[in-house]
Amino acid sequence: MRWLIGATAVAAGGLVIRRLRGRSGRGDGQWPPRLPGRRRPRWHVATVNRPAETIGADGRLPEPLTGLGDAVEIQVRPAAGNRGTEIAVRLRDGARLPASAAVRRAVGRDPDQAIRAALREAKQLLETSEVLHPDAPPTTESTPLNQPLQAVTRDGNREGRL
Repeated sequence: MRWLIGATAVAAGGLVIRRLRGRSGRGDGQWPPRLPGRRRPRWHVATVNRPAETIGADGRLPEPLTGLGDAVEIQVRPAAGNRGTEIAVRLRDGARLPASAAVRRAVGRDPDQAIRAALREAKQLLETSEVLHPDAPPTTESTPLNQPLQAVTRDGNREGRL
């Protein structure tokens, strides 16, 4: 039993070091390492199966993207190999407060979560003209065994993974 606790502690320590050095584990040459919440805003990109001329042809993007307001930059460009259109969105500089990023993420108010959800909904609107949602009400009753799955399904919209 002691070897299991020791192995868990070593694995957790390795994950902390990897997180501080960067996702690849190699680091980026900076010392001390950058804190996770203090990086520059990154681009979130979705590829839509529509020609670039038809997206925003009337000067307006789909409502989920326009609902983000002036806090984001949006770029629309043809995808590589004429395979649709790329829509790229990122926060403008200064639109995030690093000290409270972890708290906002925990309560579901992280701007990156809102950007991912808006991109997903815009893609669905452009390709199918409707936003698809999981079945509601669920077909099963809530039990202690299926509550974790319900929580993951509910939060998967913001995080973009299930």
